[in-house]
Order: sequence, then C-alpha cells, then structure tokens
Amino acid sequence: MINAAVITVSSSREKNSDTSGKKVIEILKRNGFEICGYTVVRDDIDQIKEEIKNYAASGAEVVFTTGGTGLGPYDVTPEATRQLSDREIPGISQLMRGEGLKKTKRAALSRGISVLRGNTIIINLPGSPAGAGESLSAVIDIIPHAVDVVKGGGH
Repeated sequence: MINAAVITVSSSREKNSDTSGKKVIEILKRNGFEICGYTVVRDDIDQIKEEIKNYAASGAEVVFTTGGTGLGPYDVTPEATRQLSDREIPGISQLMRGEGLKKTKRAALSRGISVLRGNTIIINLPGSPAGAGESLSAVIDIIPHAVDVVKGGGH
C-alpha cells in the first residue's frame, strides 16, 4: 500500500468546503492508497512548502497538492514545489495536461509540476474537483511503478 498525503491550497482554508481534496482522497482510496495526511492551507509559498516538507519527512511516498496551479496572482503552488525539488518528473505533468486537453483547451493553462524530494513524489493537481479528479485519474496507474522505482526497484 502506498502512503499518500493530500494538501489543498485554497483561500478558504476550510476542510468543510474543500471538494477538490476530498475528490483526490476518494480516488486514492478507491485505488488502494493509504491516506497518511490531509491539510488545507492558504495560497502562501511558505505554508505550502512547510506542509510538503512535513509530509515528506513523515514518510509520505506521494504528496498530492490541489489548487494554486493557475495564472492568478495568488497561484504559487508550482513555485513552492519547485523550491523543494531535488529532481523534476516532467512526464507526469505532461500526461495530466495531455489528458486534460482532450476535454478543454484550458488545461494548457495549468502550471502544475511533478518532482522528487528525496524519496517522495510531489504532484501538483488543478484546483477544480473535475480537473483534480481527471488529472489524478490520468496518472494513477503509473504511480505505484514510480514509487517502486524511487525505492530502487527495476524500470
């Protein structure tokens, strides 16, 4: 079972109103992931970084963020993620955007990235429930293999 944490980046900071994070958790659980953490933070680089660092240090194998990947002035999730990156994994984000483009050209506006921090994979998902769910569904089947490779398993 893969340990996954979910961080929702939102101006509301209310778990009650967070539909994107809950959608991500639902998909992860349905696919056999263990949820080891769930947090809602505001659009602030330092808060986002702190949560990602905490989950990575506590053993999360994958950290999914949702929100803050657009073009708005407060959308800073990719910047926070990049500051924590040891290595980028561009193919995951390319795959998510590619699948999104099949439904809407607006998927091209998502700036989400995917990176490694130590042995933790960090994946930025869009903030809308539909975008987050579709993006996660596009890559969910390759995540177990990616986690295995990060741990030293074969390609």
